[in-house]
Amino acid sequence: MTDHIDSAKCVDHIAALIGLPLDPEHRLGVATNFERIQAIAQLVMEFPLPDTIKAAPVFEP
Repeated sequence: MTDHIDSAKCVDHIAALIGLPLDPEHRLGVATNFERIQAIAQLVMEFPLPDTIKAAPVFEP
């Protein structure tokens, strides 16, 4: 399990880092979506894969 990330603080830092003006009115919504993305990413990262799996060099749908 990963440590909890303060979404609002992370959004503030990322916005400042890339020079993105973030309207205070939108800040909560952006932080909420960041939390959703984090939850989805955690599910993907925790999915067990066997050691024999190799990454495909080219994506072919």
